[in-house]
Amino acid sequence: MGKVQRHQGANQADRWRKHLGKRRRSSWRLRYIFPLVMVPLAAFFTVSPSSLESVASVPKAWLGSAGGCEIKGNISINTGERIYHVPGQEHYWETKISPQYGERWFCSEAEARAAGWRRAKR
Repeated sequence: MGKVQRHQGANQADRWRKHLGKRRRSSWRLRYIFPLVMVPLAAFFTVSPSSLESVASVPKAWLGSAGGCEIKGNISINTGERIYHVPGQEHYWETKISPQYGERWFCSEAEARAAGWRRAKR
């Protein structure tokens, strides 16, 4: 078989594709690496120590528990039973409190029992 003939513009098209490939790679790098480097640097140089102090003064109610009370009063979806969870129990960290469904926080186990809730088994 003979040598395959390429048309005259084929070499030029190959060079153009190679050039675009290099350009695409470098623009991809710049597009993602530049923000990953510059945003933290800009934040580091623009954040003042006084603004960090205001972050420390966020009310505890915004952080999850109500006023430092750590016992979660949860209502079972399946049975409607009122169960409370104390820190250290198996499902404590997975349990989410939804006040709109009657769930609430308690400050002591005695308070939870007096309100008619039982302790979680695990």
